Amino acid sequence: MKNNWFPLVLVIIIAFVLINKVINGLQEKKEEENKIAALLNSEPVDTVWRGWNKYQIPIDSDSGKLIWYGYELIANTSYYLGPKGVVAHTTNGMNCQNCHLAGGTVPYGNNFGKVYATYPQFRARNNGMQTIYDRVNDCFERSLNGKSMDSSTLEMRAIYAYMKWLGNGIPKGIKRGGTSMMKLTYLDRAASPEKGMKVYMANCQSCHGHNGEGQPNIEGTGYTYPPLWGEHSYNDGAGLYRISSFASFVKNNMPFGTDYHHPKLTNDEAWDVAAFVNSQPRPHKDQSMDWKNITKKPIDFPFGPYFDTFSEKQHKFGPFQPIKAARLTAATQ
Repeated sequence: MKNNWFPLVLVIIIAFVLINKVINGLQEKKEEENKIAALLNSEPVDTVWRGWNKYQIPIDSDSGKLIWYGYELIANTSYYLGPKGVVAHTTNGMNCQNCHLAGGTVPYGNNFGKVYATYPQFRARNNGMQTIYDRVNDCFERSLNGKSMDSSTLEMRAIYAYMKWLGNGIPKGIKRGGTSMMKLTYLDRAASPEKGMKVYMANCQSCHGHNGEGQPNIEGTGYTYPPLWGEHSYNDGAGLYRISSFASFVKNNMPFGTDYHHPKLTNDEAWDVAAFVNSQPRPHKDQSMDWKNITKKPIDFPFGPYFDTFSEKQHKFGPFQPIKAARLTAATQ
């Protein structure tokens, strides 16, 4: 009788041990999954917009070829439109992506993520509605110190197609995170060109040159690193001539290789180097037709007239808090 029961008991014991191991294993797996989930939930969620990679452009179609050409014009503007351009000679030798990093795809890198979703739009600087074509021409005339192009040209249609492709999937009127410049806290003092020179010498001159002249590329068609001042740099009508814009840009993107997760410069250093760079000589643009409604001028717009009593110098370098406070007071009266 015992001989008959022994195999059965042995099987039951083995089955019990195996089942127990399986149950324990499932419990351990569940505990591990819970730990991983808790860890992931503890990490900040990065919800900023990131542009498509250029290699995702569907170049096997006619529309894709147009998009690709648009990317090329952004990345290698000078090759096509610079002083030695193969299409036209309309710009200063810089590339659009010198300011709109990686073809306008980098978070907080002056990207194109909101362009198609938000244009046409009213722009106070231009005293009316602007299309994407108008905005691109603004950059040609100001940041590239060049000439505008007709919207019917292949080049303008290609740039439009590229920006539309980058904005694919973003509803009209929506601005995704990271598609605007990250606003820096105002200093409680004026930004200092003198301090900024030291920041420039320590962090910027190795690429942009001792005199801000940049580094020409090997082909001589443009720049590997763009000039930050001088006759081939952006003019004083460009957006980066406002030191709040320049400071935000360098804080989150410079020196080269920096991103907004791990900025190298402090806020003070970013403001000061912006003040230094934008104190250097550069081309002048006639802006007499800009900002007809002077109450819409930004706090740090460097040219008068203003509707307040603060000087041009303070509007350019700060301190900005008194101007902001005065405007808030005026708005409530």
